[in-house]
Amino acid sequence: MIDRELYMQQIIPFIDQPFVKVIAGIRRCGKSVVLQLIREELMKRGVDKNHIIYMNFESFEWMDVKNAKALYIHISNVVKSAKEKYYILLDEIQEVEHWEKAVNSFMVDWDVDIYVTGSNSRMLSSELSTYLAGRYVDFHIMTLSFREYLDFHGLSLFQDKIGIHEEFRKYLRMGGFPAIHTTDYTYEAIYKIVYDIYSSVILRDTVQRHGIRNVELLERIVKFVFDNIGNRLNAKNIADYFKNQQRKVEINPIYNYLSALEGAFIIQRVQRYDIKGKELLQTNEKYFVSDLSLIYSVMGYKDRLIAGALENVVYWEMKRRGYKVYIGKQDDKEVDFVALRREEKIYVQVTYQLASQATIDREFTPLLAINDHYPKYVVSMDEIWQDNIEGVRHKHISEFLLNENWQD
Repeated sequence: MIDRELYMQQIIPFIDQPFVKVIAGIRRCGKSVVLQLIREELMKRGVDKNHIIYMNFESFEWMDVKNAKALYIHISNVVKSAKEKYYILLDEIQEVEHWEKAVNSFMVDWDVDIYVTGSNSRMLSSELSTYLAGRYVDFHIMTLSFREYLDFHGLSLFQDKIGIHEEFRKYLRMGGFPAIHTTDYTYEAIYKIVYDIYSSVILRDTVQRHGIRNVELLERIVKFVFDNIGNRLNAKNIADYFKNQQRKVEINPIYNYLSALEGAFIIQRVQRYDIKGKELLQTNEKYFVSDLSLIYSVMGYKDRLIAGALENVVYWEMKRRGYKVYIGKQDDKEVDFVALRREEKIYVQVTYQLASQATIDREFTPLLAINDHYPKYVVSMDEIWQDNIEGVRHKHISEFLLNENWQD
């Protein structure tokens, strides 16, 4: 079991605090492992294991606990005395109808510390905000980062650059779902495993959750977004695509489908940010996928998507580290990412290779035009090209991902 240290560092300060800890993320990203790590941490602190209630609602063991009343009755039978503290860990809580009512009652009736996981962000946020406003904190669990991938395979961060670069190429092809790193799978086997995950997410967290009837349209929208990873995109672009295919699709259903996919953690919408005006823009967002292996499992591996794939990896690494990430607009030029975290800010351009002077100018010029002191990076997969230009730093993507402090 890999130690998801990044997430545990975020969660541990909230142990025994009067907030429901909501741990959310796409199916099979490792939420259950995080719950197990929390359980281990509690026992290290001396908590009696009989005072830790763990229920996984995807297990047949709890198939009869389908609603808030059944959940409340079960927990009340375990909690012997309201004077003693209990720790309640509920995995894939969205399988229980009106679960938030039961959780609210737990907090009212007993001395408890509650942790729940779920695979649909829209459900968690909307239902919790109704019953537990101001009394919960949420944590987004993601698939393995490049650093976690190296840890998972027992590889040293200090091996030679060539070795690190080669491991990054493997990571880029394999993706980060923990299940595919438990043994030496072929790419074909990896994509079959991930396709099964994708099918489960589409069926349970989008189609069933939102009552979607036109599954064929939903899957075509998924493929269009996947095929345009890293490109500016909106519902009108998608409607125009279908129009060119002699198929009329209204914009509102497209927005609804995109929202459902985002709620199931398949994709993430990223807004544009005017660097000079310091304001968010409402058009031409980008969408990124929660794990690149989802694209490969649905559409096969495509070399032409490499630039967008690299942007995808960089985006999620910044999100893991707690940055709010936007697409930057600098006058008439684009900056791939503007990332903000408290008083910190970084600008990042991502490209496959700096193969020509025109490419170098295209990537460095927008950053050089930004007149502030914050760190600015151009990130690529170049093995040899190492130059920095007037304070704008160039990094191989693997080194950028493993750099613990981008502010230095």
